[in-house]
Amino acid sequence: MVLGLAIETWVIIGLSVLGLLLLMSFMASLYRKVGPHEALVVYGFRKKRVISGGGTVVFPMIENCHELSLELMSFDVAPQQDLYTKQGVAVTVEAVAQIKVKSDTESIWTASEQFLTKTDQQREALIKLVMEGHLRGIIGQLTVEEIVKQPEMVGDRMRSTCADDMNKMGLEVISFTIKEVRDKNEYIINMGRPDVARIKRDADVAAAEADRDTAIRRALATREAAVARAQADQDRVLAETLSLAKQAEATRDLEVKRAQYVEVTKRQQAQADKAYDIQTNIMQQQVIAEQVKVQQIEKEQQVKVQEAEINRREKELIATVLKGAEIERQRIETLAAAEKQRLIAEAEGRASSIRAQGEAESEIIFKKGDAEARAMNVKAEAYQEYNQAAIYDKLLTSLPEVVRALAAPLANVDKITVISTGNGDATGMNKITGDLTKMAAQVPALFETLSGMNMSDLLSKVRGIGDKSPKPPDSLPPVGGTSDAPKSNGK
Repeated sequence: MVLGLAIETWVIIGLSVLGLLLLMSFMASLYRKVGPHEALVVYGFRKKRVISGGGTVVFPMIENCHELSLELMSFDVAPQQDLYTKQGVAVTVEAVAQIKVKSDTESIWTASEQFLTKTDQQREALIKLVMEGHLRGIIGQLTVEEIVKQPEMVGDRMRSTCADDMNKMGLEVISFTIKEVRDKNEYIINMGRPDVARIKRDADVAAAEADRDTAIRRALATREAAVARAQADQDRVLAETLSLAKQAEATRDLEVKRAQYVEVTKRQQAQADKAYDIQTNIMQQQVIAEQVKVQQIEKEQQVKVQEAEINRREKELIATVLKGAEIERQRIETLAAAEKQRLIAEAEGRASSIRAQGEAESEIIFKKGDAEARAMNVKAEAYQEYNQAAIYDKLLTSLPEVVRALAAPLANVDKITVISTGNGDATGMNKITGDLTKMAAQVPALFETLSGMNMSDLLSKVRGIGDKSPKPPDSLPPVGGTSDAPKSNGK
């Protein structure tokens, strides 16, 4: 019992499910849906309606439906008959048109009224008839040149002209494009011939001008190349000339510098040799100068000895011969002392600022008077007592002064440069001393000329006079043959 109830329950459930599935399948078969590229036109019990991009339930027997494509339709518009232009020229025009049903409900209802029961071929044929008619009218308003050269203008006119008729059919013209325009009389071909001829002419002219320009430029390029080549040759020759000139100058400078170097070398060598010779001469001159100095010192010493001898003989002469002159001297000294005392007294009366000056002047006057008195006394006695021997003595004692006067010009010489040639025995300073010796040797001849006496005779007489004169025991032999005659007189 329980098992039977369970089976019945499962059977009822299965049947219910099956019925539900059948109901759902039936309902699904009643539901019609369309995509966005098409429209569903439903008409019947619930009146007409348009479904686009959706779906609806269409009950059978009380409702019916048809699908209407909303896709773009593209077809050729090529009338079989010739189309005549505004000029009366028959042309054949082939075009392509893109047309579709508008998306609004009113246009879909209008298109469904016109084309719902027709096939695509029938629909395209109807649309082509309308398009060809409008195309014929538009071509008749245009010239061949406008059709050929302005195809966009033809398409714009077609869209604007067909718009009303297309709206009445629920359609719209998306585009209209002319593919080809041709004619049987070759009008289009001949129409392009002037342009072709002009273009060909322009092309020939342009080619000729291009050839001319090419020839001109080629000639210019050739001339410039020749000028450049000539300039390059000139520059090359100039560069070679300058290079040779530079080489010559360099060679000349090198030779000049070499000659200068040789000259400088020789000059320096000569200067070195000359400096050596000069230094040698300088050393020789220094040696000779030292020798001259030694000789001069010897001469000076001899002169001093002679002067001492002369002073001695003068004193001896004063002591033995000039007694009367001594008395006169004393007298003059007394007068000078008196004068000195007088001057001193006068000087003391003056200002103390000039006392020293007065004393100095009185002293000078005194000494001067004393010296003058002596000289006068000596001269007086000497002149009174002079004999031939005294004259001989005066002449002989004057010989050193004569030699000194002869050698005096040499004292004014600041520098002596001796150039020795090496010829002869007397060279350099030896030549100078030899010349001085010769000058001194000429003094006796000068003495003989002045006195008229022979030097040898004079010296023999001096010796005889000396033998006759008494000589003090402390006196030296007379120098130069000075006469002792005054001493023999007993004064």
